[in-house]
Amino acid sequence: MNELLVDIFNQILIIEERYHRVHGIKLSMTEVHTLEGISKSETKMMSDVAAHLRITQGTLTTTINRLTHKGYVYREQDTRDRRIFRLVLTEKGEEVVDIHNQFHEEMIDRLLLHLDDSDDLIASVNQINTFFKELYDI
Repeated sequence: MNELLVDIFNQILIIEERYHRVHGIKLSMTEVHTLEGISKSETKMMSDVAAHLRITQGTLTTTINRLTHKGYVYREQDTRDRRIFRLVLTEKGEEVVDIHNQFHEEMIDRLLLHLDDSDDLIASVNQINTFFKELYDI
């Protein structure tokens, strides 16, 4: 089972990287997932994005600095509280997130084409996900 899970995880990463390269994305998977984390964040604050990605704020700062330098993200000062800065995706950053989301949609669509009963798979994957979330939160 371990070998199967590790193999699936590695296969997805390889396919995902290849898909991004074919679509002109020249960012690391860490950078792409950081952009995704910003897009999914409700507050767009560093602490929220870091928590969502399950990384430290220091690690996030390093990645945000690189993405800012490359023109994918910028920091915007909050209008009400000048101590707060929010992360904002540039148009380039939004394009990367769109391509990344497209990859995931296509991957799931293709996977479901090959299954007779997707409900069983979804239930099983949900159980696995719950297990790993509980394990992570220990």
